[in-house]
Amino acid sequence: MRAVLWFLAAIFGTLVLAAAVAWPVWLIAHSLEPDWPFHRIVGRLWQLLLFLGLLFTLRKLDLRGRGDWGYGLPRPIFLRHFAAGLAIGLATMLPMTLALSALGIHDLRADFSLPMLFERIGAGALTGVAVAVVEETFFRGLMFRAVSRESGLAAAVWSTALTYSAIHFLARARIPQHEVVWDSGIRLLGGALAHFAEPALIVDSFVTLVVVGVLLALVRHRTGSIAAGIGLHMGWVCVIKSSTSITRVDEGARWSFLVGSFDGYTGWLVAAWGALLIAVAWGCGWLRPAPAGEVR
Repeated sequence: MRAVLWFLAAIFGTLVLAAAVAWPVWLIAHSLEPDWPFHRIVGRLWQLLLFLGLLFTLRKLDLRGRGDWGYGLPRPIFLRHFAAGLAIGLATMLPMTLALSALGIHDLRADFSLPMLFERIGAGALTGVAVAVVEETFFRGLMFRAVSRESGLAAAVWSTALTYSAIHFLARARIPQHEVVWDSGIRLLGGALAHFAEPALIVDSFVTLVVVGVLLALVRHRTGSIAAGIGLHMGWVCVIKSSTSITRVDEGARWSFLVGSFDGYTGWLVAAWGALLIAVAWGCGWLRPAPAGEVR
C-alpha cells in the first residue's frame, strides 16, 4: 500500500504542514498586504504545498504517460466515452431530483422562474465539468493507476473511493485578523476537520460519496480511461447543483431523513440508488473487466 500512503501524504500531510508553518508565513504575507485574510493565505499555502507534494509523488511512483493520467484512449473514443457518460449521468441523477420533489423533501424556491432554471443549469454544467476533470484525473486517473498497479483492483477501488469521499468534508474555517496568533494554523486545521468530530452528522453523505467513488472506479477499470467517469461526474454534479440552487429542503417532511444535512441532496436515498446502479451494471456485465484488447 505504498502508493496509497504517498497520496495520503500528498493530501493530508501537506494540509498538516501548511497548518504548522501558517504563522510565520502569515507574518511575512501580512507585512506585504495587511488586508489578506489569514484563511486565504493558509489556503494558498496548502495549494502550493499540495502541488509540490503531488509532483514528488508522481515522480516517486513513476506516473508519467497519458495512460497513467487516465487519458490513454484515442481522442475519438475518449470523446465518445465522455458523451455516453454524460448522458448516463444526467439520466441516472434526474430521477433522484424528481424523487426528492415527489417525496416533499425538496420544494421550489418562492422566486423560482424559467430564466433562473436555465441560468442554474448553465452554472451547474460549468461547475460539473471543472470538478469532474480535476477529481477524476486525480482519483480515478493517477491514484487509481498507482494503487492498482501495486496492490490490485480491490485496493485501488476502495482506497480511491474512501479518500475521494473524505476530501469532500474538509470544512471552510476562518479566523478574524485580530485573533491570529502563533497557533492559529492548528486551530484553522481543527476547523477544517470539524465535520469528522461529529461523524453521525455526515455518515449518510459520506457513504453516498463512497458508493459514487466505487462506481466511478469500476467504470475507470472497465473502460481503461477516465473519459466516461468525467462524463458521469459532470452529469451528476450538474443535476445536483442545479437542483439545490432552485429548491430548499423541507426539514419537516416525513422523508427528510433520506437527505443529509451536508448538502441537502446526498444521503441514504442517493446511496441506495448508487448501490442499485452498481448491482445492476455488474449483473449485466457492464462493469466487469473487459477482455484483453477490447475497448468499448
